Amino acid sequence: MKVLSVFGTRPEAVKMAPVIKCLQAHPEIESHVCVTGQHREMLDQVLEIFDIVPDYDLDIMKPNQSLSHITGAVLVEVEALLLKEKYDWLLVQGDTTTVMAASLAAFYQKVAVGHIEAGLRTYNNYQPFPEEANRRVTDTIANLLFAPTEQAQTHLLEEKIGEEKILVTGNTVVDALQYILANLAGGEQIEMEMKEGARLVLVTAHRRENFGEPLVQICQAIREIALEMGEKVHFLYPVHLNPNVQEVAYRELADIENVTLAEPLAYKAFLYWMSQADLILTDSGGVQEEATTMAKRLFILRETTERPEAVSSGYAQLIGTDKERIKKELREFLVGDMWVSGEMTDVFGDGKASERIVEALLSYRPVLG
Repeated sequence: MKVLSVFGTRPEAVKMAPVIKCLQAHPEIESHVCVTGQHREMLDQVLEIFDIVPDYDLDIMKPNQSLSHITGAVLVEVEALLLKEKYDWLLVQGDTTTVMAASLAAFYQKVAVGHIEAGLRTYNNYQPFPEEANRRVTDTIANLLFAPTEQAQTHLLEEKIGEEKILVTGNTVVDALQYILANLAGGEQIEMEMKEGARLVLVTAHRRENFGEPLVQICQAIREIALEMGEKVHFLYPVHLNPNVQEVAYRELADIENVTLAEPLAYKAFLYWMSQADLILTDSGGVQEEATTMAKRLFILRETTERPEAVSSGYAQLIGTDKERIKKELREFLVGDMWVSGEMTDVFGDGKASERIVEALLSYRPVLG
């Protein structure tokens, strides 16, 4: 069986890597890897951690690239690969534009699509944007849908997707975390002057729907709480390379002593600082899963989430992007009793999702046309 795994961003790479390692180890599978380079610098870091060398690198990234550019480039380039070589499966993960466009290319060539992390929903195409629509298009196309949770499976069944095409696997992010967390020593990669006893808040904010005023509100809330609480708190914000994020973050926060703005961290370093943080502020999807799995307290800087399991578990809380709401929640948390992280949770899986996915690919025979 020949399988082509396609991904383009760091979060995809993290969650695809353990599956690719399982594919490569199986004697009945010929595994090929294609990276689109949708996020160039951040993607390469993960490939190195997992010792994955792509067979194809489309290198489509351009500065401040548009969604139309990504969609068109991925669709054309992946289709060319599928015309060049016969694959039994094209495997994608998540909700990026790479995922949607690669799946569409496979559909046009009648190549079976396996979708890892299928079924997550907010039912609002603009929250998150464009990820909600990307995921739903891919789920419509996919021949096998690997739902990470029972809630995700329920969404797919409600949408009349055949039960025989759906498998609840757990989330492969847990597989990846177990692989990396065994050895986080040396992951620091940041020098910052944080006062002893200060509470550390790790921040990630970069989603397209938060560009503009929402991101301004987030950064102003951080600024005002940092000034208000002084040495009692320290914010660490690795700033995404997108200029829409860089301009706002550095304008609002660069002059605050207890705020450290850093370049994007290598994944291992990011997990290290997540393990050290008292609180995480994020608008990311994957960070919701990682933080919950690591039993960390998390404030989600969005109006809705396609990962309600993180909220219902008690680790995560939706607080939106309004400045006053963010300040209120930060103030209450930072002056309260210290949150003590426990052992890794199984909210998003048991670390064996990759094995289940590979076995399903081997045993399922899709009907194409």
